[in-house]
Amino acid sequence: MKIKLNENKEVVDTVKEGLKHTGGYCPCMLAKNEDTKCMCKDFREKIADPDYEGYCHCMLYYKEK
Repeated sequence: MKIKLNENKEVVDTVKEGLKHTGGYCPCMLAKNEDTKCMCKDFREKIADPDYEGYCHCMLYYKEK
């Protein structure tokens, strides 16, 4: 398993700028709580699934099998 940043620099820059504005909460989510703090709960749960491969909600991170 490997977690890496999206290869698209524009996406990474946009999401990182959004994280700065939200205080580290996923800029794609409306709620601001511990479940939406980057790296969000949804993606942490996906990381735990050995069969999952793909992006987090905001497409900042990618999990490879």
